[in-house]
Amino acid sequence: MKTVSIITVNFNHNHITEELLNSIAKENKYAAIEIIVVDNGSKINPVPEWKEKYPHVIFIRSEKNLGFAGGNNVGIKASKGDYLFFVNNDTEFTEGLVDKLVATLNAHHEAGMISPKIRYFDQPEMLQYVGYTDMNYFTARNKQLGQFEKDNGQYNNIIGKTGFGHGAAMMIKREAIDKAGMMAENFFLYYEEMDWCDHIKHAGYEVWINTEALIYHKESVSVGKKSALKEYFMNRNRILFIRRNASLFQRLVFYFYFVLIVAPRNIIAYIKDGDTNFITMLLKAIWWNITNKTNSTYLGYTLK
Repeated sequence: MKTVSIITVNFNHNHITEELLNSIAKENKYAAIEIIVVDNGSKINPVPEWKEKYPHVIFIRSEKNLGFAGGNNVGIKASKGDYLFFVNNDTEFTEGLVDKLVATLNAHHEAGMISPKIRYFDQPEMLQYVGYTDMNYFTARNKQLGQFEKDNGQYNNIIGKTGFGHGAAMMIKREAIDKAGMMAENFFLYYEEMDWCDHIKHAGYEVWINTEALIYHKESVSVGKKSALKEYFMNRNRILFIRRNASLFQRLVFYFYFVLIVAPRNIIAYIKDGDTNFITMLLKAIWWNITNKTNSTYLGYTLK
């Protein structure tokens, strides 16, 4: 039996993480697991209390916020599993989730990563994810399949290749991580899982989806539906993703597209909405890419 390391990262949402741990205890029947929680520099350290409350769980405390990628990388280094299941702390398990993903990875040597179907927790019949289309590297755009659709079974029984896994829930073979490397920490937040998918593909593996496995996601608990922090990292990391994964010609086309179309369009939208602070965030996002290398390590961020 393949062992599975379930890894999640907490940052100032202790009760949300506890709800995840409780859902794993309730729904998971797969025996060969270890659970690792990385606390990413939360203001109040929850680890001492958690160790008493959940003695079967491995807790690791980082004194600084390492970001989504950095926190998960800490979990990777501590893990022992053959397969590593990365889940957002704002997710909740369903019965058979781990078993179904493991079975698919066991049966398909070409699959290096797999994600389940994802539904929104607050609207449990609404889909968030059943796969991604391939990336258009000229525009850094692709489509998240199924999002905002009611789940009427239209995506049932889909087990196979997809464009990208979803960062809220992705199980990866350790051998794929050994070949592709861990997550790039300079993303800090957003796009890091898409970058990782591309690197896993370049290492010779495919990214898969199994819609018979289901997880629920409490979207945007950590950052919020709209914030300067989110706006900054979404723009910054969209550019960084292209810098790291597109060809020279694709990069040049994207740069012109972003500067001449995307940036002016966003600025006009910010002005109409009265969010002029977001213009500063957009310019900071562009400037960061001008002044930082694609492989630089980025640990911690304080929004000014």
